[in-house]
Amino acid sequence: MRPVMQAVLAVLVSAMPALAAGDERPRDVFARIDEIDRASLVMTVETGIVPPALGRAIAKALDQVAVDAAQPGAARPDDYLKIEPLITAIAGPDASRMHAGRSRQDIIPTVLKLEERDRLLALAAALDAARASLLDVAAREARTVIPAYTNGVQAQPTTLGHYLLGYAAAMARASDRLHEVWARTNLSPLGAAALGTSSFPVDRRRLAALLGFDAPVENSYDAGQLAPMDLGLELTGAAANLATTAGSFAQDLYAQYHQTRPWILLREGALTGPSSIMPQKRNPVALYSLRMRASDVVGGAMAFTVMAHNVDSGMPDYKRNQMIPPAQTLAAATEMCKRWKAVLDGLVVDRARAADEVAADYSTTTELADTLQREADVPFRLGHHFASELVTYGRSHDLRPADLPFDEVKRIYAEAAAAPGLPQDMPKALPLTEARFREALSATGMIAAAKGLGGPQEAEVTRMLGAARDKLADDRAWHAAKREGIAAARAGLDRAFAALAASP
Repeated sequence: MRPVMQAVLAVLVSAMPALAAGDERPRDVFARIDEIDRASLVMTVETGIVPPALGRAIAKALDQVAVDAAQPGAARPDDYLKIEPLITAIAGPDASRMHAGRSRQDIIPTVLKLEERDRLLALAAALDAARASLLDVAAREARTVIPAYTNGVQAQPTTLGHYLLGYAAAMARASDRLHEVWARTNLSPLGAAALGTSSFPVDRRRLAALLGFDAPVENSYDAGQLAPMDLGLELTGAAANLATTAGSFAQDLYAQYHQTRPWILLREGALTGPSSIMPQKRNPVALYSLRMRASDVVGGAMAFTVMAHNVDSGMPDYKRNQMIPPAQTLAAATEMCKRWKAVLDGLVVDRARAADEVAADYSTTTELADTLQREADVPFRLGHHFASELVTYGRSHDLRPADLPFDEVKRIYAEAAAAPGLPQDMPKALPLTEARFREALSATGMIAAAKGLGGPQEAEVTRMLGAARDKLADDRAWHAAKREGIAAARAGLDRAFAALAASP
């Protein structure tokens, strides 16, 4: 490459907010159009639409326009019709031949695709980072006994590791959705022209390859007039789905944070905020900022649905301003995942307090009924009724499960066994020793007794944690491969453009 070309590229790389290694900031619209122009110029020269000599002149003009736009305070137009005069002012009116077989009707959707593609990958990376933090906490707290809730009421004990692995599974599904929508995102509209292509020999496959797309959107009407709508709905829908999970997680933590003696808190500092008047307050800033960003994502998805709903095909409602809801919603979802990670990294767990909250309620009585059926052949409904009567007795006497007098336990069982509808020869004596009764009614005993796939027992938590980490590694490899593919395409475009500009 000639020194002058190296200098030009160096200026462009330093000036444009490009996606360099580890940099997931999106390029602006001007940079996107410049990239499209460079790919179009390479293709039009290769296909003979633009003569090589004119191609060289246009290449120099493109470089000059890009360098000028990179200067501090310089204008960076976001409309091709405002950029073309800058090119023709340098290379002459013939430079407009580069636009042969194109229209803003395919340029704008291509700008959208380039932006959505980068936003999608940024979201995937942020989601993977949040999952990694979640799995770290799950491993650390694999045996931490906590209360779990259904219908807002303490239901059964589980472990914090088991609970978090449930969210890891939901996050993995969100990752899968991003991978699936990538196949439809990474298709190029360029070369479709207004909607029916043109009489020029535009090579749409070459344009797609130069821009790092997997292929063109095949139908030229679909490319610019339909695909931007349904893809936008799919992208924002995937983001909203993830946001709903993030909001649920935030609300779960709020359920504890609101308590006088919560068992889970946030590390004080950047994640919490003081009250302006009440010195005792430690407001959960990280939690409500996570939830608010999740609301922004859901709101963005709803806004795009409204814009896309009930309009004629090809209308600008869902394409206007070039960077509207799909890209913005993906960006908000990315920020949401970063905030989610911050919450996970700052969790403070009081294991003793969590165990005490479980021990204070009767959430283990399901296992007592199961133990009676499994070990003493007691009908489940009898065991369930007996356990329910135990709860009534214990709560009315302000007793914890561990404090129930065993003589009263045996009396309550005898009365339950004598209830109408049961066989009269049903044994009235509780068929469990006191030690076995206490073990069955303990949180650790209930968790250890779990046998089912995906349960909270240690062996299953360990297995699921390993599988979740393997899945995360695969997803990160997918992300790296897509980034490398885009980088390789951009490098290829730079080489092809430089060769065109340097040709004799």
